[in-house]
Amino acid sequence: MKKVLVLLGILMFLTATSYATSLRVGGVIKNEHGVPIDEVEITILQGDKVLAHTATTSNGSYFVEQHIDHAIDSKDLFVEVNKNTYKTEKLKLTDILESKDADGDIVYIGTKNYTMLRTITPAFWISLIILIGIFVLISFEVFHRTVAALIGASLLLFVSYTLGTFDESYFVISFEEAIHAIDFNVIFLLMSMMIIVGVMKKTGIFQWLAYKSYAMSKGNVFKLSVILMFVTAIASAFLDNVTTMLLLAPVSIEIAIMLRINPFSLLLPEVLASNMGGTATLIGDPPNIMIGSFAHLTFNDFVINLTPVIFIILVVNVFVMKFYFGKEYKKGKVDNVNELLEKLKEEYKITDAKLLKYSLFVLGFVILLFITHGMLHMEPSIAAMAGAALILLISGADISEIMEKEVEWATLVFFMMLFIIVGAAVETGFISMIATWVKDLSGNSMVLAIIFVMWVSAFASAIVDNIPFTATMLPVVAYLSQTIPHAGNTLWWALSLGACLGGNGTLIGASANVVTAGLAERAGYPITFGYFLKVGGPAMIISVIISMVWLLIGG
Repeated sequence: MKKVLVLLGILMFLTATSYATSLRVGGVIKNEHGVPIDEVEITILQGDKVLAHTATTSNGSYFVEQHIDHAIDSKDLFVEVNKNTYKTEKLKLTDILESKDADGDIVYIGTKNYTMLRTITPAFWISLIILIGIFVLISFEVFHRTVAALIGASLLLFVSYTLGTFDESYFVISFEEAIHAIDFNVIFLLMSMMIIVGVMKKTGIFQWLAYKSYAMSKGNVFKLSVILMFVTAIASAFLDNVTTMLLLAPVSIEIAIMLRINPFSLLLPEVLASNMGGTATLIGDPPNIMIGSFAHLTFNDFVINLTPVIFIILVVNVFVMKFYFGKEYKKGKVDNVNELLEKLKEEYKITDAKLLKYSLFVLGFVILLFITHGMLHMEPSIAAMAGAALILLISGADISEIMEKEVEWATLVFFMMLFIIVGAAVETGFISMIATWVKDLSGNSMVLAIIFVMWVSAFASAIVDNIPFTATMLPVVAYLSQTIPHAGNTLWWALSLGACLGGNGTLIGASANVVTAGLAERAGYPITFGYFLKVGGPAMIISVIISMVWLLIGG
């Protein structure tokens, strides 16, 4: 019996003195620009022995708590960080704090923050080649832009899950990362506004506005052009530029023919004004929608910071258009103004007054939500979705017809695929490289950053579609805004003004330009690339100069 008691005593003593050890390690992993990195594989090692394994969250942080049944030497602890396209590092875990918890157990507490550096992998070159290739295909219209973007996104994912499965260095982007890269705020906002405009089109309001513009001009062609410019700009500030030109251009062509003037003298000022007006608000042009969603800027932010300078630009360009088309305006005449007015009144009248009242009520409601969405912490897409649902409910419109004919699904798919392609460029480090290059050129100078972002955006958007260009520049401008002292939101306005106004530079610079040229050609008045450049190029240069001065003086 005594031997048993002795053995029990020894066992209790050993149990009491055995180790109950807990290891707690946490930290934040960022890239060289100070941006948190998610999904970094974190491995805690004691020598070569794995003690714990975890991954960083969306804000780059990680925390691991591991219970260990043996004593550890804090000098032998390491943290290994690993993520594709970044340099894998095995880091010494220093400054370990040893303490005891409430139960008397030993606790080792350590913190390890780290900045990971990029490394060039095959995935980098794959994403870069596909990004450039898609830009080329879109710019030269080798394929429809939606087809081109779909090819690019599909290739990225296909390579990732074939070659990338066998060799991690070829893994470009995961399906989860691809879905996360799609900005559904942009997608839902565009879709909802398409529904609202689709219902409003049935009222004849846009054609009626063109007729009223001529009535207000009282036969003065230059005055008519000015009125049409402002009507187009205001409409484009709230509606899609392409839709605005699709509705107003045919009426303008008919009025020009009746006045015996070249339709270009009305069409070109209109399309330039549509791109200017679209720059004034959050919802006026797709690049602004993308910028607003990415940078969390409100409708009021855009109105306060961009609408005043756009008004100035519009007024200045009125005189630019008079310089180009002044002689043509003087040719314009009609034998009987009242007879023409009666004809236009009969042909372009409100076709559904009741539906128009409903539509204007809904549009006003949506605009009110846009104005207050920042205060309500509501995404702009929610306001637009509420308006779309309401207008479908009270108008009784055929949902199948609206979805089939008015919602441009090809455009929405293009946006989604484009977000994936740019997301891949972000994941592999190409966008980070551009950001570093731009920052080095600007040398932390706010003035140089404004000039560089605005003019590069303007000329690039005159050559390639401003939507993919803007998508590429979003993370670049975000980095510059964080690193350049006192940048605030100024560089976002530089990107918006450059990308939107740059579309006026060439015939292919904006979708509204291409659509207007197609309508003019169908009417027997083809607009050549050179002719558009002759008018649009100087207008773009003047507009960007005014914008640059506005931002530099703190406007």
